[in-house]
Amino acid sequence: MTVDTAKPGFSTTIEALRLRTWLLGTGNQGIVIDQFTDEDFKLVVDDRADMHINSRDGRFYLGWFPTGRPGTDGDGWVIAVTGTAAVPGYRVTFDTETPAQVVAAVVAEVIATSVPIRSHSPIPAECGTIPAHASC
Repeated sequence: MTVDTAKPGFSTTIEALRLRTWLLGTGNQGIVIDQFTDEDFKLVVDDRADMHINSRDGRFYLGWFPTGRPGTDGDGWVIAVTGTAAVPGYRVTFDTETPAQVVAAVVAEVIATSVPIRSHSPIPAECGTIPAHASC
C-alpha cells in the first residue's frame, strides 16, 4: 500500500459511505398502545400523565413516561416481563427520544411470543404457579 502524502486527510464518495436515512423522532405512541386489548391488559394513566399497562396475570409491564421516568436518566419506555421460579425475567428501557415504531416492534414481538395458558392444562411443577409460557 502506498500513501500519497501530498494530499493529507481522506477522500471518499457518497456511494462508498453507503449513507442512509434513519428513523428519528418520537413518532406516534398510539402504535405502541394500540397493540394492547382490554381483554388481556389493564391501562392506567397516573397524575403525571405517565401511562402504565399491565397484563392481567401481572407478568408483563409497559410504562411510557413522556417527560422521562422520575429518578432515571431519561427513560421514556420500560418493558418488563416477570420470570418464573425456574427462569429469570427481563427488563428493556428506551429513552424518551426513541421512535415509537421501534418500541412497537419490540412490544409486538414480546406479545407474539406469549402463550395463553388454558385452565384445563396442568402447570409443570418447575414453572411455579403461573408460568410465563406453556412450557414455562
